Amino acid sequence: MDFFSDLFNALPGALAQGLIWGIMAIGVYITFKVLDLPDLTVDGTMCTGGAVCVMMMLHGYNVWVALLVAFLAGLAAGALTGLFHTAMGIPAILAGILSQLALYSINLRIMDDKANQAINPSNFDLLVSLRDVRQFALDNPILVALIFTAVIIALLYWFFGTELGSGIRATGANPNMSRAQGINVGRNKVLGLMLSNGIVALSSALYAQYQGFSDVNAGRGAIVIGLAAVIIGDVLFARIFHNFALKLVAVVIGAVIYYVVIQIVLTLGLNSNDLKLFSALVVAVFLAVPYWKGKAFRSKAKAIPAEKEGAPHA
Repeated sequence: MDFFSDLFNALPGALAQGLIWGIMAIGVYITFKVLDLPDLTVDGTMCTGGAVCVMMMLHGYNVWVALLVAFLAGLAAGALTGLFHTAMGIPAILAGILSQLALYSINLRIMDDKANQAINPSNFDLLVSLRDVRQFALDNPILVALIFTAVIIALLYWFFGTELGSGIRATGANPNMSRAQGINVGRNKVLGLMLSNGIVALSSALYAQYQGFSDVNAGRGAIVIGLAAVIIGDVLFARIFHNFALKLVAVVIGAVIYYVVIQIVLTLGLNSNDLKLFSALVVAVFLAVPYWKGKAFRSKAKAIPAEKEGAPHA
């Protein structure tokens, strides 16, 4: 009974974190699934957004202005990676690593050369806060995160239906054909990376408010969580969700499932130092599921003709 009561008490926090990280996972989905680019910038951007948001609020700016500037900072980080890749010919994965490396120093500069900066929810008007997670109120972080998620998915659904958004999707699907059709592939890659990292930075700003502080290591391993959410959502809902908006919903659900599973494992007594190992194993298993399913399907497909050939003729 202690296990279930502890889990029940911890679930609201897991749901809130899952939804906030689900927004981050939407950004990862744009690069990995839409653009088909392995972008590791998010490990840096997941700190940048929170650092910018917290520091601006500490200097007296409104929370909405702080969120906007955090989003713009994410756009700038994505543009840096995009220019490394398109203008300098650096492979996408290495361009992301370089940006991530540069962002570590930039994030420290943003936070006045400190590893972390705290923001007291009692003194600032935060949109989300950990202390409100169990309250039945409009400022409950679960409700706020749901609203943010719904708005972002609606805007992305509209944007990727426009000519520019369709061009970005075409660039990811087949860059050579897109180039032959007169689409500026390099520009679209930069725009896609900017949009992705802008969304990640927005998620980071919300997460820093939720925790009550920004930390220079906040984004360490973020790409693993983002990939886990994308893969879990794809494995569980690929056959059901075909609409683009529903695919984004599946990513958010994947993030929530990931955090609920993490919470269950922690409640069972897993050492928190082993979380990264467990996360890697979860991602590995879900990555392997499509391969295992395909392998099983091919084995069945080969077995059926063999059975037909071996069947006696009447």
